[in-house]
Amino acid sequence: MMGEHHDTPSRIVAAARTCVGARFRVQGRDPAVGLDCVGLAAFAYRAAGAVLTLPSGYALRGGDVRDMTDRLTANGFATVPDGLAIPGDLRVLRPGARQLHFAILGGTGFIHADLALRRIVERPGPPPWPVLGTWRWRPDADRERR
Repeated sequence: MMGEHHDTPSRIVAAARTCVGARFRVQGRDPAVGLDCVGLAAFAYRAAGAVLTLPSGYALRGGDVRDMTDRLTANGFATVPDGLAIPGDLRVLRPGARQLHFAILGGTGFIHADLALRRIVERPGPPPWPVLGTWRWRPDADRERR
Protein backbone atom coordinates (compact mmCIF):
# COMPACT_ATOMS: atom_id res chain seq x y z
CA MET A 1 0.00 0.00 0.00
CA MET A 2 1.26 3.44 -0.78
CA GLY A 3 0.46 7.00 0.15
CA GLU A 4 -2.39 7.77 2.50
CA HIS A 5 -3.46 4.11 2.63
CA HIS A 6 -0.22 2.63 3.99
CA ASP A 7 -1.84 1.94 7.38
CA THR A 8 -4.99 0.35 5.95
CA PRO A 9 -3.87 -3.28 6.53
CA SER A 10 -2.98 -2.57 10.17
CA ARG A 11 -6.36 -0.85 10.72
CA ILE A 12 -8.16 -3.89 9.28
CA VAL A 13 -6.26 -6.31 11.52
CA ALA A 14 -6.69 -4.09 14.61
CA ALA A 15 -10.44 -3.85 14.04
CA ALA A 16 -10.74 -7.62 13.54
CA ARG A 17 -8.79 -8.22 16.75
CA THR A 18 -11.21 -6.05 18.72
CA CYS A 19 -13.83 -8.66 17.84
CA VAL A 20 -11.89 -11.64 19.25
CA GLY A 21 -14.09 -13.22 21.90
CA ALA A 22 -17.34 -11.90 20.41
CA ARG A 23 -20.10 -14.47 20.09
CA PHE A 24 -20.67 -16.35 16.82
CA ARG A 25 -24.08 -15.58 15.34
CA VAL A 26 -25.35 -16.55 11.89
CA GLN A 27 -25.70 -13.36 9.83
CA GLY A 28 -24.49 -11.37 12.83
CA ARG A 29 -23.32 -7.86 12.02
CA ASP A 30 -22.64 -6.33 15.45
CA PRO A 31 -19.78 -7.47 17.71
CA ALA A 32 -21.91 -6.68 20.77
CA VAL A 33 -24.58 -9.14 19.64
CA GLY A 34 -22.58 -11.60 17.54
CA LEU A 35 -20.85 -11.99 14.19
CA ASP A 36 -20.42 -14.55 11.47
CA CYS A 37 -17.48 -14.50 9.04
CA VAL A 38 -19.19 -11.98 6.76
CA GLY A 39 -20.03 -9.75 9.71
CA LEU A 40 -16.46 -9.91 11.01
CA ALA A 41 -15.02 -9.00 7.60
CA ALA A 42 -17.55 -6.18 7.16
CA PHE A 43 -16.75 -4.77 10.60
CA ALA A 44 -12.98 -4.86 10.02
CA TYR A 45 -13.03 -3.38 6.51
CA ARG A 46 -15.58 -0.70 7.40
CA ALA A 47 -13.30 0.34 10.26
CA ALA A 48 -10.64 0.95 7.60
CA GLY A 49 -13.06 3.03 5.50
CA ALA A 50 -14.68 0.51 3.16
CA VAL A 51 -18.21 1.13 1.95
CA LEU A 52 -19.66 -2.36 1.55
CA THR A 53 -22.84 -3.95 0.26
CA LEU A 54 -23.38 -7.17 2.19
CA PRO A 55 -25.33 -10.26 1.25
CA SER A 56 -28.31 -11.26 3.34
CA GLY A 57 -30.44 -14.35 3.64
CA TYR A 58 -27.59 -16.77 2.96
CA ALA A 59 -27.23 -20.18 4.58
CA LEU A 60 -24.21 -21.68 6.33
CA ARG A 61 -23.87 -24.11 3.44
CA GLY A 62 -24.32 -23.76 -0.28
CA GLY A 63 -22.09 -20.78 -1.04
CA ASP A 64 -21.50 -20.08 -4.73
CA VAL A 65 -17.88 -19.19 -5.54
CA ARG A 66 -18.84 -17.14 -8.61
CA ASP A 67 -21.39 -15.11 -6.64
CA MET A 68 -18.85 -14.53 -3.87
CA THR A 69 -16.21 -13.46 -6.42
CA ASP A 70 -18.66 -11.04 -8.05
CA ARG A 71 -19.61 -9.57 -4.65
CA LEU A 72 -16.00 -9.10 -3.57
CA THR A 73 -15.12 -7.42 -6.87
CA ALA A 74 -18.16 -5.15 -6.64
CA ASN A 75 -17.06 -4.16 -3.12
CA GLY A 76 -13.60 -3.05 -4.23
CA PHE A 77 -11.58 -6.21 -3.58
CA ALA A 78 -8.97 -7.56 -5.98
CA THR A 79 -7.40 -11.00 -6.02
CA VAL A 80 -3.91 -11.40 -4.61
CA PRO A 81 -1.53 -13.90 -6.23
CA ASP A 82 -0.34 -16.84 -4.13
CA GLY A 83 2.60 -15.89 -1.98
CA LEU A 84 1.84 -12.14 -1.94
CA ALA A 85 -0.71 -12.08 0.88
CA ILE A 86 -0.19 -9.60 3.71
CA PRO A 87 -1.91 -9.03 7.06
CA GLY A 88 -5.32 -7.49 6.48
CA ASP A 89 -6.03 -9.52 3.35
CA LEU A 90 -9.22 -11.56 3.18
CA ARG A 91 -8.77 -15.26 2.67
CA VAL A 92 -11.66 -17.30 1.24
CA LEU A 93 -11.68 -20.85 2.58
CA ARG A 94 -13.63 -24.05 1.97
CA PRO A 95 -14.17 -25.67 5.42
CA GLY A 96 -16.75 -28.11 4.03
CA ALA A 97 -17.91 -29.47 0.70
CA ARG A 98 -20.58 -26.80 0.25
CA GLN A 99 -19.22 -24.04 2.50
CA LEU A 100 -17.39 -20.78 1.95
CA HIS A 101 -15.70 -19.02 4.83
CA PHE A 102 -13.88 -15.69 5.26
CA ALA A 103 -10.83 -15.16 7.43
CA ILE A 104 -8.66 -12.07 7.87
CA LEU A 105 -4.92 -12.60 7.79
CA GLY A 106 -3.35 -11.36 10.97
CA GLY A 107 0.38 -11.82 10.44
CA THR A 108 1.20 -15.16 12.01
CA GLY A 109 -2.28 -16.59 11.66
CA PHE A 110 -5.83 -15.57 10.90
CA ILE A 111 -8.92 -14.12 12.59
CA HIS A 112 -12.27 -15.72 11.88
CA ALA A 113 -15.73 -16.60 13.17
CA ASP A 114 -15.30 -20.12 14.54
CA LEU A 115 -18.57 -22.03 14.37
CA ALA A 116 -17.28 -24.90 16.54
CA LEU A 117 -16.04 -22.58 19.30
CA ARG A 118 -19.06 -20.27 18.85
CA ARG A 119 -16.93 -17.10 18.92
CA ILE A 120 -14.46 -14.95 17.00
CA VAL A 121 -10.91 -16.28 17.43
CA GLU A 122 -7.40 -15.67 16.21
CA ARG A 123 -5.65 -18.89 15.24
CA PRO A 124 -1.92 -19.23 14.69
CA GLY A 125 -0.52 -20.76 11.53
CA PRO A 126 -2.23 -21.50 8.24
CA PRO A 127 -5.92 -22.38 8.06
CA PRO A 128 -6.75 -26.08 8.24
CA TRP A 129 -9.09 -25.79 5.22
CA PRO A 130 -8.45 -25.40 1.51
CA VAL A 131 -7.78 -21.81 0.43
CA LEU A 132 -9.91 -20.75 -2.54
CA GLY A 133 -8.28 -17.36 -2.89
CA THR A 134 -6.94 -14.28 -1.23
CA TRP A 135 -8.43 -10.83 -1.72
CA ARG A 136 -7.24 -7.32 -0.89
CA TRP A 137 -9.50 -4.34 -0.41
CA ARG A 138 -8.41 -1.39 -2.54
CA PRO A 139 -9.18 1.85 -0.66
CA ASP A 140 -9.43 3.80 -3.92
CA ALA A 141 -12.06 1.40 -5.28
CA ASP A 142 -14.85 3.11 -3.33
CA ARG A 143 -14.09 6.41 -5.07
CA GLU A 144 -13.95 4.69 -8.46
CA ARG A 145 -17.41 3.12 -7.92
CA ARG A 146 -19.10 6.43 -7.09
